[in-house]
This record gives sequence, C-alpha cells and structure tokens, in this order.
Amino acid sequence: MRELSAPSAVYKKKAFRPSEKGNGDMGFFDKIKAGLTRTKENIGRSFETLFSGEMTEDLYDELEEALILSDMGAERAMEAVEELRRRVKAEKIRDAGEGRACLRAILTELLQVGDPALKLDTRPSVALFIGVNGVGKTTTIGKLAAQLKGEGKRVMMAAADTFRAAAADQLEIWSERSGVDLVRQHEGADPAAVVFDALSAAKARNTDVILVDTAGRLHNKQNLMNELGKISRILERELPGADRETLLVLDATTGQNGLIQAKQFSDVAGITGIVLTKLDGSAKGGIVIAIAQELGVPVKFVGVGEGIDDLMPFDAERFVQAFV
Repeated sequence: MRELSAPSAVYKKKAFRPSEKGNGDMGFFDKIKAGLTRTKENIGRSFETLFSGEMTEDLYDELEEALILSDMGAERAMEAVEELRRRVKAEKIRDAGEGRACLRAILTELLQVGDPALKLDTRPSVALFIGVNGVGKTTTIGKLAAQLKGEGKRVMMAAADTFRAAAADQLEIWSERSGVDLVRQHEGADPAAVVFDALSAAKARNTDVILVDTAGRLHNKQNLMNELGKISRILERELPGADRETLLVLDATTGQNGLIQAKQFSDVAGITGIVLTKLDGSAKGGIVIAIAQELGVPVKFVGVGEGIDDLMPFDAERFVQAFV
C-alpha cells in the first residue's frame, strides 16, 4: 500500500443510501428490549415475574442474585437492593409493581453520571476512539459517521490505527458505506502524522467533525500513552479550543473483562464517554451500570445490531425500563 500525502489521502465517497439501513423503524426502547433478551434468559426469571406479587424478603434475595447474574457486579447489586429496601420502607410500599418502579428509579440514578450527549459543536470538532482490537471501534466509527452525515454535518475519518493489518482498509469500506471522506497512510505510518494530515484536509474542506480510529494496544501501556499523548499535542496545537471527545469502545459480551479494560484505558486516557457494542448479543446487560459507576463516565452510545443505524444514543431511563 503506497503512502499518500494529505491532499490525495482524502477519498470522496459515495452517498449513504437509505436502503442500506436495517430496522430503521425500531426505536431505542424496542431495540434495547430485544437486545436484553439474553440477559433475561441468563438470570432465569424475568424482573416482570419477580415483581408480580408483594414485597417480601425472598424477593430482595432473588433480586440481588438476578442483578449479580446480569453482571452488574456484587457490590453494586447489593447497594441497589439495600437502597430499594430503604425506599420501600420509607415510602411504605407494599405492591411489588410499585417496588419495580422504585428499582427503575434507583438504577436510572446509577447510570446518570454525566452528560450522555456528544459535545462536538466547534468546526471542526474531533472524536477519538480507543479500545482493544475486536471490540467494534471501526464499525462504531462508520455508524456514527452515517448518523452525523444524516444530520447535515461534513464528516471525515482518520485511519490512525496504522499498526493493525487492514485496519485502514476496513475503515475505507465504512467510509464508502456511510458516504464520508477518509484520510489514511501506509501500514506502520506514524498515527500522529495521519491525524495531522486529517486536520489539514478538514480545515481545507470546512469539515465539521473528524472521527479518529486509534490502535488498540493494551499490552504496552507506555506505548499507548505516548501515542495518545502525541496525538493530543497535535490537536492542541492545530485546533486550540476545539471540542474533543475521547470515546472508549467496549464489547458488552465480555462482561467484567470489559470493566477491567475500561479501568486500564482510563489510566492512560482522559475518557469522556463510553460506547458499548454488541449489547444485543450479551447476556450481561447489567455491565452498563457497573461501567458507568466504576468509571464515573457516561455511556454515550450502545450498539444493538449489525445495521448501519444500530448505534443508538444512550438513554438511561429507557434502558432501565427495558432492562427491568
């Protein structure tokens, strides 16, 4: 693969076609509810069945077990159940249906740790995507690019994951599918140089948002820190004052392993939000709550399918409604 300079490195892509969408009529609640089917199968009894009678001591025990099995984590599950017990007593709740509404309120509060909306108001703005290989970074970038383009924004992708074979090729496929520009160089090139080329091209083309794919290497934190630090310095020098999001992409199917990854990345990067992919294939839907609480960082998007429109802006209240 030959190295491209900044002007020629930008590919103009075909427009995104609505026919490429899947399940476009399904809303967030429907997709999340469908996606959490495996979670409900995993816990043995659905919350609807659990909250079908009166508030008893057995209910609290079974609820705690169900939350732990959903991968919410033992500590968070115990805290949520104890808070439910406290509120039920204080509000003199006897009906389990009211108890379920109370639990929903508690879990929603646990998820509200920051603003889930993207802050990309300057022109251009930058979103960096970090995470280990295989979690769905490239797919997430492609889906978000299509969404932003659909909102009328000029979008550009930067293929700064130059260490993984074919990473830029995969991103190019998504740039074609979503109909946005792409800046790339040869495999093994300096990721910061790719970002610099993208910034130069974005300024020339009056781009609104630059989406940057980065290498997913956790086996050497120092290399990762140096790489992200270099990219950050270029952004600060070339785009002072620009809005910037650093989004950690995690695979929901990995459960507590995803939480471990999140902690490791948070040590080396200033994460502003979480993107949780493959939620539709996970039996561990409670991991959303565990991650938000552990990192104190908002979940901003969830992936609930393979379609280009299956990346959903996160809504804590509706997620909990589908979850419980």
